[in-house]
Amino acid sequence: MAGMAGVNAGSRLRAPSEEPELDRRLAASAEYRPRPAGDIVDWLAERRRRVPVQVTRIPFERMAGWSFAPDSGDLVHESGRFFSVGGIHARTDYGATPEWRQPIIYQQDVAIVGILAKEIDGVLHFLMQAKIEPGNVNTVQLSPTVQSTSSNYLRTHRGARSRFVEYFTEPGRARVLVDVLQSEQGAWFWAKRNRNVVMEVTDEVEPHDDFAWMTLGQILDLLHHPNVVNMDSRTVLACLLSSAPYMGALPGDGAPAASGSALLSPVQVRSWLTERKSAYTLTTRAVPLDSVDGWERDAEAIRRPDGRYFSVVGVEVHAGNREVSDWCQPLLAPSGTGLAALVVRRINGVRHLLVRADLRPGCRDTVELGPTVQCTPENYEDATGERRPRYLDLVLSRAVRVQYDVVQSEEGGRFRQALTRHLVVEVGGGFPAQPPPDFCWLTVPQVMELARQSYQVNIEARSLLLCLHAL
Repeated sequence: MAGMAGVNAGSRLRAPSEEPELDRRLAASAEYRPRPAGDIVDWLAERRRRVPVQVTRIPFERMAGWSFAPDSGDLVHESGRFFSVGGIHARTDYGATPEWRQPIIYQQDVAIVGILAKEIDGVLHFLMQAKIEPGNVNTVQLSPTVQSTSSNYLRTHRGARSRFVEYFTEPGRARVLVDVLQSEQGAWFWAKRNRNVVMEVTDEVEPHDDFAWMTLGQILDLLHHPNVVNMDSRTVLACLLSSAPYMGALPGDGAPAASGSALLSPVQVRSWLTERKSAYTLTTRAVPLDSVDGWERDAEAIRRPDGRYFSVVGVEVHAGNREVSDWCQPLLAPSGTGLAALVVRRINGVRHLLVRADLRPGCRDTVELGPTVQCTPENYEDATGERRPRYLDLVLSRAVRVQYDVVQSEEGGRFRQALTRHLVVEVGGGFPAQPPPDFCWLTVPQVMELARQSYQVNIEARSLLLCLHAL
């Protein structure tokens, strides 16, 4: 790798908007499928067979390198790096629960989730990785070229260096197509941020059995398969496509700049989101994990007595192709399959998405744009009135027309078998055009525009945004 020549260092500073050809190149990549999606699914299965992986639940006392801090009960690593599980105390005037405490993941490291791009036979391809994550329901999924925290790529674990990370850390190696900081799950992480980046290379890249070049069309086809394209790949590609004007104009959506096509003007969209961010207070403070009321800890888990929301467990991992082959760590295990649903309706002949101003305790700016519904339905089986998520019953009913319905995995490096049902449903013209204050009808281009910015569109909505392109 060290001897591989880079491209012109000066080109690294060019923004996507400075290259009018990017939208055309992405369109061509979305249309080109040199091999069917089934072949890539088979390749991932072959990597699972060839690379031995074993993930075993273990008691906390057997988690080498991890312990509960005597002064707080926080679950921490002996290096002081990677991440920790502590407590948070949240107060807000949003929703039906004004105050609560919970465990949450603290991770100060900014992770790189980066994809290398390269023109092959005149078509833009992306270097995707068959990556093992201990929390994946099927062990190996299609991941970005690099998916690594700074603790990992700086080798705090004393293991091997993350392959290809130099393209994202050394100036002049490649040219930027998109580079933006984004949040992760605000209910499970406190103020977590990742660098979502795509870099284009022109020189040859050293081949490896765990990596393969794919077109955008192939990746979009794979979104119709459950648990194949991992969360990090989905969020990076959503940010990339947000930088391309053509991708905002899906069939029936109208041109992004068409006069009168959207219910709200760009100024009104920004004003609505700013007003929602200003409408609520959210006060969070770190508290000792031992002080989190309503949660209990035994030898094998941190959980609620009623079994709702999530638990924290320990695992021991043996993986043949990771930077470190053997390690232990905690994982957050959700209590059921989540739901991220978008309601779609034609307004003025243009497809609009019903989005929601979503507040989570780990949000950096109080509120981010989220799907119409975002919850784990099992946690609300007995909930009524304000405690039941609005539109949950609608999106699960027969009154809607389903456009997309696929279960996708959340990030497997911190979560254990975390699954979210991604659902896009269409309603008819009888559905109210004037939604409640926390909801807003936006066009696909308008949501894409917000996704170009940091901390405006949450990770569940970004994931659904990419799935929309698979239609």
